[in-house]
Amino acid sequence: MSDQSRRIGPATLFMLSMNALIGSGWLFAPLYAAKIAGAAVIFSWVIGGVAAILIALTFAELSTMLPVTGGTAHIPQLSHGAFASFVLSWIAWITALMLAPIEVQAVLQYATIFFPALMHDVGGVPTLTMWGYIWAALLMMSLCVINICSYRGLMRFNFVLFVFKFSVILLTIFAFLHVRFNPENFTGMLSATASISGWQAILSAVATSGIVLAFNGFKSGVELAGETKNLAVSIPLSTAGTVFACMLLYLGLQVCFIGSLDPAMLKQQGWQHLSFTGDMGPFVGLAAGLGLIWLVKLLYINSVVSPLGAGLIYVTATARILYAMSRIGYVPKFLSRLNHHRFPVWAIIVNFVLGMLSFLPLPGWQAMVSFLISAMVITYAMGPIALISLRITLPHKERPFRLPAANTICLIAFYCCNLFSYWTGWETISKLAIVLSIGLALFFISYLRGRVKIEKKEFRSAIWIIPYLSGMVLISYVGAFGGLNILPFGWDFLIVGLFSVCILYLAVWSRVALTSEEVTDYLVSESAALAGK
Repeated sequence: MSDQSRRIGPATLFMLSMNALIGSGWLFAPLYAAKIAGAAVIFSWVIGGVAAILIALTFAELSTMLPVTGGTAHIPQLSHGAFASFVLSWIAWITALMLAPIEVQAVLQYATIFFPALMHDVGGVPTLTMWGYIWAALLMMSLCVINICSYRGLMRFNFVLFVFKFSVILLTIFAFLHVRFNPENFTGMLSATASISGWQAILSAVATSGIVLAFNGFKSGVELAGETKNLAVSIPLSTAGTVFACMLLYLGLQVCFIGSLDPAMLKQQGWQHLSFTGDMGPFVGLAAGLGLIWLVKLLYINSVVSPLGAGLIYVTATARILYAMSRIGYVPKFLSRLNHHRFPVWAIIVNFVLGMLSFLPLPGWQAMVSFLISAMVITYAMGPIALISLRITLPHKERPFRLPAANTICLIAFYCCNLFSYWTGWETISKLAIVLSIGLALFFISYLRGRVKIEKKEFRSAIWIIPYLSGMVLISYVGAFGGLNILPFGWDFLIVGLFSVCILYLAVWSRVALTSEEVTDYLVSESAALAGK
């Protein structure tokens, strides 16, 4: 491996991942999640956090064994060939493309409190006006410029953002708990687990309120593994470690949020119609109502800093996915060109242009999140599949981090991925099916024109892809989360579980069989390209 390309240490990568995790999720998710599940949302955070840790652990082993830039594209390429890699890279890129716009949307949604011309209400959803779209373009452009211009500047800015965001969150938790905490607001938390509707609300909150999104940043460590040193420490710390740290922070935020609400307001309006002054920014509205003016000012600043800090890292990680797709040959070669800072500048520019388009069909922060999660967890599913496959194919390959009880953890993690996708509901999954169809159509057009070279055995290695994606769409269509409810709540868990076992077995059975030498040559080639050799 080239030392020139290894420039990110454990502490730096941890802060990069934390900055990606601490984005707009903490600003909005506690409100949206409480509206769905009430006080029982505490269980939603625990379920989402534990599942995300299991998923992150699978990528921790893969990224230490296969430390490449844009691992989301390269890992399936090495485990299941070009076709599987293209499909999963397409999904990963589309979802990652929307992450920075989501953070910008959050900034503008908070800013609407002072500048109402940025957004207007369309069917109850805050939607960007023309002025809002212009400001969105300016903010997106600023994130891209910082990424292109200076590596040292990016790292220093990342450190400042981390310290500020972490401090403000801790101050918010302790200030709210100190000024007002109403234990009676948690009444009914346990009773919700005794009913089907209660569990439906808890599980829906995991997928649709921003909880899964709040843990998404761990993938930054996967995309930047090719630029990271001390892999045995850096990767596990930046994946599973950051998820665990943020789960504790988010639980603290959710508890203080619920505890600071006025019990009389809850009795009068109920959880579903929860609202207060400053609803565009729930923590700001609560802080103002509690007389915490100094905290209001900090939160206003942080409503810009937190999302933009996460957006900055998402621009970094998304460019690496497109860079990797270009290196493999799925998209034009010019997208893998690096500037003198070794940043994929053309990938950043293309992502900016296409990212701006995502504001149009999915107005509002929550609409973006629901669609994003349904697609994102499919790329997560590659972690458990690839780990088991490569354990069999490359049993003696060096693994600086080795996951214990890998088969069991991978099965549970894969099941969780499929449940997350299912819980987003049929309305969201149906939109995802359209996006997947477009991606497959583009692939076959490229293949027929000879732009993508794939051997027949690589199609065999991806034999599980179509049944997997179409099966998830079908289960969602007949399921209890926005579907026809032919598959009732409870039985759907069993069906998703059996489906997960079958697909995992089929995917592992159809893996490609690369030798250790072939994988080593592949990694050396990618490292040399990143180092500019």
